[in-house]
Amino acid sequence: MTTLTDSLAAFPRIDVRSNGLRFAVHTAGEGEKLALFLHGFPEAWFSWRHQMPLLAKLGYRVWAPDMRGYGDSDRPSRTRDYAVDRLVDDVAGLIDASGSKDVTLIAHDWGGAVAWAFAAQGARPLTRLVNMNIPDPRVMQRALRRSPTQLRRSWYIFMFQIPVIAERWLAKSDHAAIANAFRGMAIDKSKFPDELLDLYRASAAKPGAIKAMVSYYRAALRYPSQRPHAKKITTPTLLVWGEEDTALGKELAEGTRAMVEDLTLEYIPRCSHWVQQEQPEKVNAILEKWLTTPR
Repeated sequence: MTTLTDSLAAFPRIDVRSNGLRFAVHTAGEGEKLALFLHGFPEAWFSWRHQMPLLAKLGYRVWAPDMRGYGDSDRPSRTRDYAVDRLVDDVAGLIDASGSKDVTLIAHDWGGAVAWAFAAQGARPLTRLVNMNIPDPRVMQRALRRSPTQLRRSWYIFMFQIPVIAERWLAKSDHAAIANAFRGMAIDKSKFPDELLDLYRASAAKPGAIKAMVSYYRAALRYPSQRPHAKKITTPTLLVWGEEDTALGKELAEGTRAMVEDLTLEYIPRCSHWVQQEQPEKVNAILEKWLTTPR
């Protein structure tokens, strides 16, 4: 029987230098066009295992890195090393290393927050932008100030600010909180079998990984971006949203319309925050149609 680990071996790893760090990048496909995938918390590159073959089939060279601090990529130790401007520079460096001038950025959750900032800063030209279950950060900031409902949903952001306690909570009982984040939130829990959850546990168990993961949240509050941002993102953008996201309200997706000049918004019912893993067939159908439609 082929295991999940066996199937992931189909995506060979290369090490890429960017922004002074080494990134473990898993690959698929060939071509001049680059599809760069950015994962979220508490994920890893293999959260894109269902989408990588599709993009390769569509003629893209696919790169799916472990973000800084995650998996087998380098793990800086200081909180300030996870400031959003440094994360944007990571993405810029990866694009530069690829040599591609035709780049589609595809992201989810924290990776999506970086992708929004990357596009708004105009760090490098993008052909297209795809985000999943993450609003424009400006919409999120407004909701945290004005919406008690979203504030309650985002309780973990504030708990993660507490040194040591947050790390211990995420690591205890063999990283049970990591596994529960996936299966507990999912509508179709069968999409998160034990074998997959064990891979996420193992990734989080790497030395220093938990501290790095929560440093994204700490740096977001302590070291906000110091760079100018466009009022509206001009890159053609697709936003895919699982409607049963218990961490981020559907109204945040609607609010993002005002931040993007050319936005296609697609909802997937009966689907949680983990949209690309829980409903990969529907996500891939949306992706293929949007990416192959001239704009």
